[in-house]
This record gives sequence, structure tokens and C-alpha cells, in this order.
Amino acid sequence: MGTAQSREGQNLTDSDSEEYHSDQEEEEDVPYDAVDRQETPHTTTSKTLDEIDTKLKSLKLKYPSPASLPNNPVKLYLHIGGNTPNAKWVLSDKLTSYTFIKNGSHRDDSDDDSDDRDSTDSFWVLKVGSKIKGKVSTGMQLKMLGDQRRVDFVSKGVWALKFLSDEEYRNFVTQFQDCIFENVYGLPATEENKVKIYGKDFIGWINPDAADDSMWEDAVDDHTPAKITPLRANQDLMEEFEEAANGGVHSLTLGALDNSFLVNDLGVQVFRNYHKGIHGKGICVSFDNKRSGSSSVQSTPKKAMLMRAETNMMLMSPLKDGNPHSTGIKQLDIETGKIVTEWKFGKDGTEITMKDITNDTKGSQLDPSESTFLGLDDNRLCQWDMRDKRGVVQSIGDESPVLNWTQGHQFSRGTNFQCFASTGDGSIVVGSLEGKIRLYSRTSMRQAKTAFPGLGSPITHVDVTYDGKWILGTTDTYLILICTLFTDKDGKTKTGFSGRMGNKIPAPRLLKLTPLDSHLAGANNKFHGGHFSWVTENGKQERHLVATVGKFSVIWDFQQVKNTAHECYRNQQGLKSCYCYKIVLKDESIVESRFMHDNYAANNSPEAPLVVATPMKVSSFSLSGKRSHG
Repeated sequence: MGTAQSREGQNLTDSDSEEYHSDQEEEEDVPYDAVDRQETPHTTTSKTLDEIDTKLKSLKLKYPSPASLPNNPVKLYLHIGGNTPNAKWVLSDKLTSYTFIKNGSHRDDSDDDSDDRDSTDSFWVLKVGSKIKGKVSTGMQLKMLGDQRRVDFVSKGVWALKFLSDEEYRNFVTQFQDCIFENVYGLPATEENKVKIYGKDFIGWINPDAADDSMWEDAVDDHTPAKITPLRANQDLMEEFEEAANGGVHSLTLGALDNSFLVNDLGVQVFRNYHKGIHGKGICVSFDNKRSGSSSVQSTPKKAMLMRAETNMMLMSPLKDGNPHSTGIKQLDIETGKIVTEWKFGKDGTEITMKDITNDTKGSQLDPSESTFLGLDDNRLCQWDMRDKRGVVQSIGDESPVLNWTQGHQFSRGTNFQCFASTGDGSIVVGSLEGKIRLYSRTSMRQAKTAFPGLGSPITHVDVTYDGKWILGTTDTYLILICTLFTDKDGKTKTGFSGRMGNKIPAPRLLKLTPLDSHLAGANNKFHGGHFSWVTENGKQERHLVATVGKFSVIWDFQQVKNTAHECYRNQQGLKSCYCYKIVLKDESIVESRFMHDNYAANNSPEAPLVVATPMKVSSFSLSGKRSHG
């Protein structure tokens, strides 16, 4: 598969002194299969914005005197050409100004652009001259390039603002971040309000410069060089398998043993696991074997979970499309291809619903005697037991047996749980609608040991490393990577699952797309399904992170993200964001991207193969070449 350098960041072209006009050719997006997005700050193959400015000045253009400059003066550039070879930055305005205004205020009354108006809500909007007007949000994907006094962002196109001084650049970034805070929480971005929202223990999330980042620094292996050599064209993603997937794929379930599975409109499609990926066995277990009189005529399962040494699969169907809740699950015996039991969720004689299910631990699906699993609903966190109180269920009748609620808690107030995951020892991390991430020990589901405040965006998916030291939360516009390590009063290093972290909580890292890639991914595409690579053995560390957005499967090097000396983190203000990643692009929206179990890592590869499922196809990729570190 081919690679290409990012055409954003430092590699910029321009039409010299000519301004861009809206009647010029619109940008064109050209598909590509794999793109290396690891940028090298001082490597240039074309003119930078600074060189463009020098060229403009050499033409002896008449610049306004300082006294005649507008308030908040900036130069405005527009990126055209998408990902084509002709992609470039062009000067859109030699000199314009920006302002932050409250939507609906008297200062905005004369503006004819009503796209961002809202009759009930008041929020901050960024205006740049007459060309840009957009709500200040994480959806703008603002990228800071402090060494160039420049920010890039998305607003119906990809733009760059170039500031005339370092102070003006810093003022803009501060105002932008304050406006996001107020737009999210409805409160001015004062220190008092930030403490009110985040809590005094999370001072590092309010002011990252004051955070205790020693845990991040210790996280990088001793043998890792200060500057990690990134994967390049000769160490690229290699496509191993691609095949049709019988259509209508809803979910991907990887096994650590012999087989993996796709759930589609027809049933469960079986694939064989290899060191180069997964390959179809030509077997599909149909959903048509419903019992006569069964009342569980539900939509196609959206959740599939392997159990009992991967010989059984639990299938959970939403009550109806658009409603993720379910009243029960089906138990599929993979060896016979039959639904052997249909279970109901119930508590104290009352039928209840579940939104999600997961295994007790990261590796418990490999246990042949496993009979319990975890369940999550809006305000419920619990463990279910499949063992019937009257004995093991050998056959099923018209009445579906009810699962036994063995432990858990039904919270009286709205916790707005959205998603959850378990560690290697059975600790549980839960993401919520308001962005909170809660940590529960394996012995108590009643009270969280630690509750991270989040950044205001709903957590749509959450994953955790096998050792419980790292959490990956997915939001629509970014991933948030959290370190759970802390030192207790006795000097012992623990995780937030086992005790209260106090006020020395490390600031998180954010993983984002560049504004250009975010724009190319499509206006309505959102991040989903952020995962660590998969290990189930003590002492082994996950090596990569992967998430999906639109037609993109996006891969980060975990060790590189953890490295506080990583070049991405220089010249950033506020929480640090990493933009070094690889992209796999498919020709249709991706359903899910997952790394296979570490058992399937080949000797010459730094990682087990990546499996990418779209509604119509499933593909496997290997990272060829030597390990990027270690």
C-alpha cells in the first residue's frame, strides 16, 4: 500500500501574492489506501507560511501602518486541493481581523449568515472577516503551531490564521479555549468556575503546566530513545486479506484462539485466525432457527461477546433501531451453530433492560468454565450469572430463563452510563454521557474509587489496558488518554481502581485528527470504537491504539503518545494533543477496526494484524518491518 506525507502542517504551498477567490476551483478529494500522518516539524518539501510572508514583503506591497491595523489583525489562508498532488495553501486575505461574539447578541444582528443562530441558546462564535463564522467547539479541530504563530482549523473548509506576534497568537488560543469552556458548561471560564466543574483534585486538567506528569515520564521504557523513529514507507501497513463479508455487517468480534466472527444481516460469519489476519471459512450461522412461540423477534444483534473458551457467543439485540437497550440475550453454541438458550434480564421479579455487556475480565472469554459476565444500563452496573438456581439449564422451553443478578448497583440518580470495559483483574471503567469516566474495583460496584471529570464531550466508547494503568475514552471529535497511576501516602504506586488518587492526577493527552484529515473524513463523521491493541498476559504492554472515523481507520503508536518529549507536544497551550498517526482508508464507512490478539503477532511485525470491517468487506493489515521501538 502506498503512503504520502501529510499535506498539512509544515508542508504548505501558496499562490504567492495572489489572493484566493471563491469562484476558483473547489477542492477535490482523491481516495488513498494508507497515509502516513507522522509529521516532521522542520522538514519542508515546499514553501512554509514564513517563506510566503518573506516573498510577499519582497514584492514591496503596501502594508498598513501599525496605527491603521484593525483590532485582532491576522492573515488568513485556505487549503485547497484536498489530498491531491495539487493540494496547497493559498492566501485568502492579506490582512483581516477576527472576533469572538455571542450568538444572537446585538453585535451579531447585522450578519446575514444565520447558520449558527439558535433561538434559545446563546454561545460563542468565531468570526474572521466576512469569510468565516462558526460556533467555537472541538468540532473545529483547532491545531496549534506555536512556533509559527499560527492555528489551523475547520469551518466549512480548512483554514489557517497567521498572527503578527507571539502575544496575539497566545491571546487568540486563550480566548478560543475559554469560549469552548463556556459553550460546554454555560459558565464563564474563570478559575473559580473551572474548579467548580473539574474539582480541586484535577488542577492538572485545568492548568496542565501544574500537573504532576511524572507518571507519563516514567511510562516510557528505559530503552526507548528520546526521539522515537516513526514508521515510514519501508515499514508500512501491508494489506494481507480482503474479502466480501456477505453484506450488512453490524459488528466485529475477534477471538484469541482459532476463530473470529462478523455479525451481519444473515447471521454470524466465521473466520479463521492467521498471523497475517483473518480469512473466511465459508461458514455462516443463520439467525433463522427461532423456536416456535418465541417472543424474542428482535432486530439484528449489535453486540456479540465470546464466552467459555470461545465456544459460545452471547448476542444482544436492541429493542428497536435507534434504541440501544435490550431485555435479553441469546446464547449461541458456535460448535453446533444453534441458539441453545434465550435469557431475560430481570431483578426482583421485574424485567429490566441492559445497554451493553462485556466479559468479567480482559481474558475471561478464554476460560472454559466462565458463567458470569457484566451488564450496563443508563443507571445500572451489575454482574449476571448464567447458572440457573435449580441447576444448569440443559434445554429450553417456551419461557426464557432469567439471568441471576449476582452483584451490582442500581443508582437512584442519573449516572447516564454509556459504555464500559474491564481490566485483566476484573476492575471496571465506565464512560458516561456528560463525559465522566468512573473507575470501579472488582470488589465493589456501588461506589467509584476514582471519577475523572471528562472534558464535556460524551464518552461513546471506552477501553482500558490489561494492567489497568491506561484508559482510552472515545468522543465524537477526539480520543482522551488517561493515566490512572498515582503514588499513595506510603510511596507505593497504585492505579485509580484501587484507591483515591488525591490531587496529583496527571493531565490527560488528547489524540486528534489534523484539521485537513478531519475535513476529508466528512462533515458528519465521528470517532467511534477507540481500542488498545489486545494482550491478556501480565507484564505485556499494548503497543498501539486504533479508532474509526468515517472511512478512516486511524492508528497511533502507544509508546510515542506516552512520550512527554514527543515533538507533537512542543509549542502547545493547554492539554497536549498528538497528531502522529497512520490512516487506512476504505471505500465505504468502516464499522469497526480492531487489532487481533497478541498471540497472532508475527516475528517480523511490531503488532498483531489489524482487522477492518466495512458493511460489505473485511480486510486484514500487518505492520511490516522492524519494531519502531524496543
